[in-house]
Amino acid sequence: MKFKNVVESWKYPSLLLFGIGMSNVGAWIYLIALNLIILDMTGSPLAVAALYILKPLATLCTNFWSGSMIDRLNKRNLMVNLDLFRALFIATLPFLSSLWSIYAVVFLINIASSMFEPTSMTYITKLIPTEDRKRFNALRSLIDSGGFLIGPAIAGLLFIIGTPIFAIYINAIALLVSGLVTMLMPNLEKHLRVHTVNEKLSFEVVKKDWMVVLNFSRRYAYIMFIYFLFGCVMVMTSAVDSLEAAFAKEVLSLSDSKYGFLVSIAGAGFVIGSIINALIAHKSSTSLLIGLGSLFVSAGYIVFAFSNVFLMAAIGVFILSFSLAFANTGFHTFYQNNIPVDMMGRVGSMYGLVEAMLVIIATIIIGVAAQLITIQYVVIVGTIVMLLISFTLLIFTIQSSKAKLYTTISAD
Repeated sequence: MKFKNVVESWKYPSLLLFGIGMSNVGAWIYLIALNLIILDMTGSPLAVAALYILKPLATLCTNFWSGSMIDRLNKRNLMVNLDLFRALFIATLPFLSSLWSIYAVVFLINIASSMFEPTSMTYITKLIPTEDRKRFNALRSLIDSGGFLIGPAIAGLLFIIGTPIFAIYINAIALLVSGLVTMLMPNLEKHLRVHTVNEKLSFEVVKKDWMVVLNFSRRYAYIMFIYFLFGCVMVMTSAVDSLEAAFAKEVLSLSDSKYGFLVSIAGAGFVIGSIINALIAHKSSTSLLIGLGSLFVSAGYIVFAFSNVFLMAAIGVFILSFSLAFANTGFHTFYQNNIPVDMMGRVGSMYGLVEAMLVIIATIIIGVAAQLITIQYVVIVGTIVMLLISFTLLIFTIQSSKAKLYTTISAD
């Protein structure tokens, strides 16, 4: 009887994980295929690099108002619409012959993706009971790691039997399936009524919502400080990752095949870490998952930054990717347990806006510095900054006076 109850209670979470998995695998296929299409069209690596600027740019253009809309709309229905929107626009990409028209469509797709993340986080928090969130987040990390490995592998297979355009269509189908699966999920907000567009998006409403988030941040300064510190760690990982390929080529003198192997080792570390995390998550301390997980991510980057041979670099990327699964699970659980669900869209969107700005600034600084100084020196400095932030995060997460925040819902 107990087993039957467990199966019943995990029916919808399992469906949700399946939808997330389909979307993640499709996203990897789409990313690789689109890179190849742009490179084949232009022959310019710079044109491909521009694709990666569109994502934070879309976040900057979206997140200052999208949280106001997310918190006022039915989350399940919005997730379905965003999936279908992305599927439709991705399916139009093969018909576009102009580079700028492709950029425009990709920008719209990234806007939908920027809205989807805080929407899905809110829905997950409403759906999953507090006691099951850590396990669900661990399983989600496992799904993400599977997408990291399976997505590129499927993309490669599709390129053998078809073309990058065929792979684009597969991603559109994956998002369509994800949307259909989400339609099967329970409607947790049947009581919500759609407001008029003016009510949702007026300047006064957005301004008022910003003040609500700022007041919440002042009232729960510790919670938002932990949120901000973890975000800064992720900002530094993004900035350092922007030099990863150049570091591998110029400092480690790796061939393309060896660099590909190094990326595979990172993927293996993420998968192994996710599996172990999924097995022990329910027994793990949320504070240690965040604090120690982030510290070991930074330690892995430090090992990579100081490496001069392939073996040392491989050890570094394995440590950082292995630890990332634990850090993400701890952070997501902390976030879900301490941010009020009725304002989660606004908090996630507005802090996501700040994070996107920091990513752009840090990446530009590191990129310019790498042009003026040696790449290894810049990467070492970047990883030391990351380590200092992670150590600060650990110190604050293990404070005994704050232990309650890592076990119960604390914010009203």
